[in-house]
Amino acid sequence: MKLDRESLISWLEERNPERIEHLYAEAYRTKVSAVGDKVYLRGLVEISNICRKNCLYCGIRRDNSATVRYEISSDDVLRSADFAYHAGYASMVIQGGERTDRKFIDKITGLLKEIKRRWPLGITLSLGEQPIEVYREWFEAGAHRYLLRIESSTEELYRKIHPEDDVHSYETRVQALKDLRAAGYQVGTGVMIGLPFQTAAHLADDLLFFKAMDIDMCGMGPYLEHSETPLYVWRHLIPDQRERLEMSVRMVALLRLLMPDINIAATTAMQAIDPYGRERAILAGANVLMPNLTLSEVREEYQIYQNKPGIGEDAAISSSKTEQRLSEMKIPIGWGQWGDSKHYSKR
Repeated sequence: MKLDRESLISWLEERNPERIEHLYAEAYRTKVSAVGDKVYLRGLVEISNICRKNCLYCGIRRDNSATVRYEISSDDVLRSADFAYHAGYASMVIQGGERTDRKFIDKITGLLKEIKRRWPLGITLSLGEQPIEVYREWFEAGAHRYLLRIESSTEELYRKIHPEDDVHSYETRVQALKDLRAAGYQVGTGVMIGLPFQTAAHLADDLLFFKAMDIDMCGMGPYLEHSETPLYVWRHLIPDQRERLEMSVRMVALLRLLMPDINIAATTAMQAIDPYGRERAILAGANVLMPNLTLSEVREEYQIYQNKPGIGEDAAISSSKTEQRLSEMKIPIGWGQWGDSKHYSKR
């Protein structure tokens, strides 16, 4: 299948249901051939919603005074790691607001060392832009995958959804992805789909950006607005939620065809629109899911977007619901396997 810029735009604008279903089926076949039919689970821990960034779309942005700030204790993170291991996930993700203070960096380093001492878990970090020395410190302590979403690879659009200051630099973001590669990580990035001002051409360029950056994994999903953010005033410019979900599934399928052997996550934002949104993405080429293991008492405060699913559930409930949906759709789980990026190992 030809996948240059013009054909990607054409597929993103396609409205024929039969052609779209054919695309999804081809993407699923490609996934099975390249990385197998299993989905790999990563237990997600949202360690803190304290953030130095002020991104215009994000509910935990620095200047959102309506958000109650929290930081989970190291003991609570270790309890989540124990749950992930005994639940058979084999991997976990530590995600949080972006912080560069030494106290937080040391906490993550200590946690990584302790997790690796206790359990043979694969570890992904998603903790924003850091100096390359910090990336190396965390890599040496035990992390080996890192997700740093670009949100839009088009510099003009990136600047529309971020403040214009030195803390929100497009160039710094791209350099951070290169630094992660140099530090040895399996590198992941991703974008929001359905942003104000965004076009099919922007999304096609995102896919080509992933290819040019030679990424190992990707997490992308629909943009979901938050009323306590500056971008909310442009909500009249965005497609309805169902269209944003459909376009997100389309992006997963096209990326699978463009980069057959990378890991692609089915993100929680998809589930916020459709209870089976993530499973739809899996059937269109995704192969990673991240059940939320964050303490139920603080989940409500980690809302990058509003109406996030699973708030109030504990880890066991979130996990059982995930497993139930996968079982209903006869999607096999890679129990006890890290499910690392085959693209990374081939490189």
